[in-house]
Amino acid sequence: MAETVFYLETGSLDPAYNLAFEEFVLTNRREGAYLLLWQNDNTIVIGQNQNAEAEINRPFVEAHRIHVVRRSTGGGAVYHDLGNLNYSFITDVGCAEELTMERFTRPVVEALKALGLQAEASGRNDILVEGKKVSGTAQRVTRDRILHHGTLLFDADPAMVAGALHVDPEKFRSKSAKSVRGRIGNIRTFLKEDMDLPAFWTYLKTALAGSGLTETTLTPQELEAVETLRANKYATWEWTYGRSPRYNMENKRYWTGGCLEVRADVAHGMVEEIVFYGDFLAVRSMEEITAALRGCAFRTEAFGAVLDRFALHEFFGAITREEILETVFYASSAD
Repeated sequence: MAETVFYLETGSLDPAYNLAFEEFVLTNRREGAYLLLWQNDNTIVIGQNQNAEAEINRPFVEAHRIHVVRRSTGGGAVYHDLGNLNYSFITDVGCAEELTMERFTRPVVEALKALGLQAEASGRNDILVEGKKVSGTAQRVTRDRILHHGTLLFDADPAMVAGALHVDPEKFRSKSAKSVRGRIGNIRTFLKEDMDLPAFWTYLKTALAGSGLTETTLTPQELEAVETLRANKYATWEWTYGRSPRYNMENKRYWTGGCLEVRADVAHGMVEEIVFYGDFLAVRSMEEITAALRGCAFRTEAFGAVLDRFALHEFFGAITREEILETVFYASSAD
């Protein structure tokens, strides 16, 4: 990091706005080193190349009104709440040898060690305290600038973390902890002397920026540009779900009206092929509905609008519109 560090806060808990703010600083503040500290309200943030539907536990997400957003960096999905503090470093790329995670995780590890914690960098992008994951990191290079950002689980709700994410069990095959809840830890529980999150925020700001800290803000014109980026990119279904890679899904549910099974091929968030099977009492061929669903966005509202065009009892017997949608969207397993 440069000797002078410009410090920014987003002033928002909206995850789409915060990601837009971060990207704007990366692409428009082209000189100097920046530190951002920020928080999201209950949110799942998925990696740039992940399948959104496969990463989230949709019934839990909808029941708890959890935001889902896609960031512009790689890596896996993470859960944020107000017990989580996020940090971003934005600076010059420098020489190729310095383009490592360790360049940016080291100051965070040292800041945690200064609080008396047994902190260490681990694997590709994790920070551990006493073997528990308290931070995951990712980074992105744009021209000659680099963004490195990470989470810091300070006092997050582990039940929400475990419930919101649909974690591939393959991730745990070589790990002793067999669940999300068992693998993560909160920084606050390891502190020798307790502090709340605002105090930790103040401490971290100084620890990461040092004596060269210069607090600054974006101009009104820049903030308008952030709002535009939020609206046109990070808050859109097309960015969050439409960028998902091709995948196949199949679900089966048993209802009073019979068994209903659905299989679909989805690409870029759109249905390419879909079929329904089951022992429900239909009187018309399913082809009319499946043809109408081809090219439909893989989202509840879009499916519902298509289904509303048909007399569903003729196709699905006693299985209701709500049961059809629940079969499609609320027990999905993506390959």
